[in-house]
Amino acid sequence: MEDALLGSFVSAMATVLGGLPVLLIRKMSERWKDILVAFTAGIMVSASTFGLLPQAIAEAGFWTMTVGLVLGVLVLDVIERNIPHIDVENKNGIRSLDNKALLVMIALFIHNIPEGLSTGFSYASGNEGLGPMVAIAIGAQNMPEGLILAVFLLNARTPKLKSLLIVTATGLMEMVSAVVGYGAASRIDGLIGPGLAFAAGAMLFIAYKELIPESHGHGFERPSTYSFIAGLLAMIYIAEVFG
Repeated sequence: MEDALLGSFVSAMATVLGGLPVLLIRKMSERWKDILVAFTAGIMVSASTFGLLPQAIAEAGFWTMTVGLVLGVLVLDVIERNIPHIDVENKNGIRSLDNKALLVMIALFIHNIPEGLSTGFSYASGNEGLGPMVAIAIGAQNMPEGLILAVFLLNARTPKLKSLLIVTATGLMEMVSAVVGYGAASRIDGLIGPGLAFAAGAMLFIAYKELIPESHGHGFERPSTYSFIAGLLAMIYIAEVFG
């Protein structure tokens, strides 16, 4: 449990780390934002494909892995269809922390639940290296998410300190769901395999539905593609270290 708490704390605080630049800068160039998002997508695809899914098959077999994977995709699809998205490029700006801003923060709380579950399930598995690898992958995804949320809040003229506190709160939601995932997998026989597959499906959906299209939407497809491959390779090397 201690390792799961530490891993989930590190990945959650990556959200805060991503939001810290708002104290120094107000805007990141589209080129570097796309490169960062693509690198994150590569990390998540690599962690899911080479870490979570093989372990899910080893724990529960091919068909259970398939059901868990599809369920993870469907749950994230429902979430993405029914919660608002962050628009940090709103040309008119947002003048107050209105209901829309509150809905976005609630959306991020919900969005972070399956990510925390991924970390919890991974630490509960019998693979000692899987938990740290998934925590790193989730943390990498959290950094641009924290930056985007912080910029959104600044556009809403939220004070910088309050913005960072809100970003921190959304990240800490992952710790709560990681503890829930770890506890459930530790006490319910047969849950680890489908849980890992569910986590892989959720991560793959985020990568393919959100991150990759975002990284190819501003004319920097080529550097983003190289960045994606670099992220994929980086996660493979990290897995080798922890494996």
